[in-house]
Amino acid sequence: MEKKETSLGLTAKKTGDMSAWYTEIIQKADLADYSSVSGCIILKPYAYAIWEKIQQAVDTKLKAMGVKNAYFPLFIPEKLLRKEQAHVKGFSPEVAWVTEAGSTKLDERLAIRPTSETIMYESYAKWIRSWRDLPLKLNQWNNVVRWEFKHPVPFLRTREFLWNEGHTCFATKEEAEKECLDILNMYDGVLKEHFSIEGVKGKKTDHEKFAGADYTLSIEIFLPNGKAIQGPDSHHDGQNFAKAFGIKFLDNNGQEQFVYQNTWAITTRMIGVLILVHGDDKGLVLPPRLAPLQAVIVPILFRDSKDKVLKEARDIKDKLAGTFSVFLDDRDEYNPGWKFNEWELKGVPIRIEIGPKDLEKSQAVLFRRDTMKKENVHLKDIPKRVEAILEDIQSNLLKRSKRVLEENIIEVKTMEQFSKAIEEKKLVKALFCGSGDCEAEIKEKTGGAGSRNIPFGGKLVTGTCVGCGKQAKFNVLWGKSY
Repeated sequence: MEKKETSLGLTAKKTGDMSAWYTEIIQKADLADYSSVSGCIILKPYAYAIWEKIQQAVDTKLKAMGVKNAYFPLFIPEKLLRKEQAHVKGFSPEVAWVTEAGSTKLDERLAIRPTSETIMYESYAKWIRSWRDLPLKLNQWNNVVRWEFKHPVPFLRTREFLWNEGHTCFATKEEAEKECLDILNMYDGVLKEHFSIEGVKGKKTDHEKFAGADYTLSIEIFLPNGKAIQGPDSHHDGQNFAKAFGIKFLDNNGQEQFVYQNTWAITTRMIGVLILVHGDDKGLVLPPRLAPLQAVIVPILFRDSKDKVLKEARDIKDKLAGTFSVFLDDRDEYNPGWKFNEWELKGVPIRIEIGPKDLEKSQAVLFRRDTMKKENVHLKDIPKRVEAILEDIQSNLLKRSKRVLEENIIEVKTMEQFSKAIEEKKLVKALFCGSGDCEAEIKEKTGGAGSRNIPFGGKLVTGTCVGCGKQAKFNVLWGKSY
């Protein structure tokens, strides 16, 4: 059969034009496609398989924390959104509305879910009566619509995206705040254990916190272009929504109290972050625990030895299939070199090559995507070696992410040092007074470097604000947002 050849490799360079590289990798690695609805993308099976792995990792941890899954309606009456003015102010520019059903104009506009606080808390107010009904810990896996007017970017900024949204209620502030931090640590564990990504955990400034929250905890991630992007977050909402929606209970002394609440989420945006953090000029580099395929077998076929090579390739697949996700690429229409490039582009962690010369030596060649290195492995040792290499790739990518993060955070004391570090595409740590006006001025003076969060575990703050020179309250992580 004639060998089929198409244009496969990336033409853009990650270090040259990261935006062009990102757009090209999404299409050529078969992750997503554009739809006829502006700002809404199609998640193709390869990307959705990654999302399913993320879902499984998070969902398993949430269930271990006593969280239960539920589902609430996609449509939210306008009157419910208006119950929490701070919430409405935060989201009203992004809300898409349904005003007609068929040819009939609706009596009340329905918002297409931008987030579910309002529709869920109407029910919470009915369900919670006594301290015995608490804690209430529910989570949804769903889609939301935020009609952003900025330039859409697949995964990173789309008008519809997938996420989990947790909404929990507690009798005491202490219980709620503990869970808020526990959830952030859970997400951080998923980033490390599955994404192989190191981030900076901390508390958002008041200016950057989620609308309607008392405070927001976040994980900030450094990207190779010198910008930062927010990962999963966790919000302590205090009693703000409880008072707006009348979510009250009788405590064990018979006194009526408002509940304390948290909200938290991880989204399909993290697929984009995964691409940006680990990808290279040859394509995706996927950590094994999120890779749809952990290993691909590419037989090197010649007419006189084809049957023997294919038989051994199938034997290798059978030995691996019970433990690992593996694919035997025995397509005739592509030559081995083309297949190598395709699977490198798709970021498959391990490629197993086997040909007639390998058969003579009872071996196969194992290629690992993170380091692009090959090694010869005896046929009987392949399952054990694949397991070891996958674990090493997972830990190696995390070490690399941590090293890059640490090398790109600079502590500064003056605005001159601050601006210079931002120009050099670094993240900055600098003392800050806490004023929203000062925060806005710093952002303007540095060409758009905003506060990311106040990292946990910092030293006692002594000194003056980098922006205004007043007494500092926090040591803040700053950077341009992607």
